Amino acid sequence: MLDDDRLFPAEPSLRSLARDLYEGIKALPILSPHGHTDPRWFAEDQPFPGPAELFVIPDHYVFRMLCSQGIPLESLGVPRADGGKTETDGRAIWRLFASNWHLFRATPSRLWVEHALADVFGWTERLSEKTADAAYDHIDACLKRPEFRPRALYERFGIEAIATTDAATDDLKWHRMIRESGWGGKVITAYRPDQVVDPEFAGFAENVEYFCGLAGETSSWQGYLAAHRARRAYFKEFGATSSDHGHATARTENLSSDEAAALFDKAMRGKCSAEEADAFRGQMLTEMARMSLDDGLVLQIHPGSYRNHSGQMLQAFGRDKGFDIPTRTDYVHNLKPLLDAVGMEPGLTVIAFTLDETSYGRELAPLAGVYPALKLGPPWWFFDSYEGMKRFRETATETAGFYNTVGFNDDTRAFCSIPARHDVARRVDCAYLATLVGTGRLDADEAPEVARDLAYGLAKQAYKL
Repeated sequence: MLDDDRLFPAEPSLRSLARDLYEGIKALPILSPHGHTDPRWFAEDQPFPGPAELFVIPDHYVFRMLCSQGIPLESLGVPRADGGKTETDGRAIWRLFASNWHLFRATPSRLWVEHALADVFGWTERLSEKTADAAYDHIDACLKRPEFRPRALYERFGIEAIATTDAATDDLKWHRMIRESGWGGKVITAYRPDQVVDPEFAGFAENVEYFCGLAGETSSWQGYLAAHRARRAYFKEFGATSSDHGHATARTENLSSDEAAALFDKAMRGKCSAEEADAFRGQMLTEMARMSLDDGLVLQIHPGSYRNHSGQMLQAFGRDKGFDIPTRTDYVHNLKPLLDAVGMEPGLTVIAFTLDETSYGRELAPLAGVYPALKLGPPWWFFDSYEGMKRFRETATETAGFYNTVGFNDDTRAFCSIPARHDVARRVDCAYLATLVGTGRLDADEAPEVARDLAYGLAKQAYKL
């Protein structure tokens, strides 16, 4: 089912070179410094419930494609936020998924799922209506064996470190359980404060009151900032090396203390306009960057998604159900206040991601190619693909080089896709490096070193792992 030379160049000599480069890095440990796997999996180490729960229900890449063809999310087992009925029969969900497998032709999801089926579970037949039950039974039998439990798979995948992403108010009890279990796997957290920095987040004021109370602080502007410092320190106790910020825009601000305090008070009273809410989020990115200078956390900015685009689906199923759509994003003007404040700090790392590919050559690569604090995150979300990674390297490298990027991270909830995603990234990078060597832009003896850095070294350095 898997072509050994998949994603390598078609031209024979370049394909051979890409294959040689890949052979040198394919077995490197996996660093997964940003993602959304559930720490509870590793804390309790219980068997995964079944194939549908592993491959379909949690994977928005999968169910959004099926939804686009008119297949209701309820029939795919996606829980309803409004208490409505949803399918609970895992085999029925799997049959529906497998019978529509043709919808995923030429998509990254097909590469990831088929890699996981073949490499993790030893299933090498194509999914279809005819093979659905046999595949389900095979995978389900595997999942009942101890070598398919979360910790065993972590070790089998060759993961050196994996970061979960947890809300700023999380008690991190699963991380505590992992630590106290004595297991040697490195599962760390990352600080995600969206619900307490976004005035448009449901229940913002109540969230902030609770957040400040956790830190023993008042909900004044200064108490609120102190609470962030305290919670960041708490997250660092559980291995955090980064914070993560999913804002609608890349806007940053650098307001005076009095201006920021007035805006905070307005947000707490629920009186912010959309413009003021965006300004507050922007101010908090700069505040977080300043905190990073003190505590060393890497600052990740994930802007440019119109989240929960369908109000109907948001009401029925809640947030993060596949209806997040890329938007145009301005980085040159929006990042300037933050870069004016801290951009020349060599000890700070700000990693910018984008869903607006047109900004790479025009804005992001030139910015990262001059400001010491700024680095480019890998292709993200809709562009976590062969074509997206190839375009990224071709667009960004000439201006930012390789060493103003941070390697690869998989950003996934689908645990068994992690090796597949890293494998795709390693193959694409080796194909690109082979092309550079073949066209005289990179010496042959340099390519293996760059390949290793892209697969492992840059992520380890950037995320302080």
